[in-house]
Amino acid sequence: MTVRPITRVALVGAGALALLGPLTATTAAAVSDTGRGAGRMLAAPYAVEPYAVEPYETVNVRSGPARSYDKVGSVAAGQPRGAYCWTRGETISDNGYTNNVWVKLLEGYVSAVYLKGDAYGDLPASATC
Repeated sequence: MTVRPITRVALVGAGALALLGPLTATTAAAVSDTGRGAGRMLAAPYAVEPYAVEPYETVNVRSGPARSYDKVGSVAAGQPRGAYCWTRGETISDNGYTNNVWVKLLEGYVSAVYLKGDAYGDLPASATC
């Protein structure tokens, strides 16, 4: 069976939308504004597609944005991970870098000090948690 490239793109796009349908329905809900009866939409707390980040050395993953939070895993150097947002937390100094930005991965938080890129691990400045 031969599928033309445009048809293939349309099929892949339709499949992606079908998968996102349930996600959108469960993460955005209409709620009424108390006392006014007007509706408003609540957006999903994270980006639908994660940004890619990559540590330049093995880094611990924490349950929150500080070393005092439990270690929930680690990410090996050079292993790309999906990241959703960043937040300010404990200030970390290592390898000549200092900042208090922590990046939220699916597994938990990592200090941006250990990520390739800028002070936010190359996430947009607007991608705050």
